[in-house]
Amino acid sequence: MERVHRRLLRETAYEAIRDAVVRGDLAPGAAVNSAELADRLGLSRAPVRDALARLADEGLVETKPQSYTRVTRVAPSEVRDAAAVVRAMHELAASATVGALGADDIARMRAANERFEAAARAGDIDAAMAADDDLHGVLVRASGNRALAATIERYTPLIRRLERLQFGRDHARRSVERHDDLIAACAAGDAATATEMTGLIWRSLENLGDDDHGH
Repeated sequence: MERVHRRLLRETAYEAIRDAVVRGDLAPGAAVNSAELADRLGLSRAPVRDALARLADEGLVETKPQSYTRVTRVAPSEVRDAAAVVRAMHELAASATVGALGADDIARMRAANERFEAAARAGDIDAAMAADDDLHGVLVRASGNRALAATIERYTPLIRRLERLQFGRDHARRSVERHDDLIAACAAGDAATATEMTGLIWRSLENLGDDDHGH
C-alpha cells in the first residue's frame, strides 16, 4: 500500500498547482519546471511530478518528454465539452437529492449565495467561485455519489479558467438570481424545477466565449 504521507504530499502539490493554473498565476503557455515548483512549494520533486502528471491527464498542463512541460492554452471547445459533462452531473445530483434535503442544507445554500453576492460586489473572484462551489456542493454531497463528485472535481477547473477571464457584474447578478431560483425549488422539494434551474445555470457555461452568457 502507498505510504499515507506520500499521498498527502502529492494531493497538496496537485491542489496548489491546479489552483495556480486556474487563477492564472501560472499563465496559459507558461513553461513549468518541476524542480522550481518543488522549491516554491517546499516539497520534494516526486509529489510535484505526480501532480503534473495528473494535471496533464486533466488537460491543464501538457508535456512532451525530454522537451517541455507547460500550461495549456484556454480552448473554448474543451471548455464547452467539460461544461456539458459537469452540467449533466449537477443535474443528476439535483434530481436525486432535492426531495431529501433538510433545512440545514437549504440554509447552507442560502449562506453560500450571500457570500457569492458579497464577493462579486467586492470584485473578489476567488471568493465568489469558492462560494459558488459551496452552493452547488450541497447537492453534490447530498447525492452520496462518489463517481459524480469525482467527475465534477476533474472537469470544473477547465471551466473556471475561462470563467474567471469573463467574470463581470452582469454575470454575477444573473448568477445570484439563478441561485435564488434554484434554492427556492430545493426548499419547495420541487426536484423537476431544481433540475431545470441547475441545467440552465451550467448550460450557460457551455457558451463561454460567446457574447451572451452567465452563471
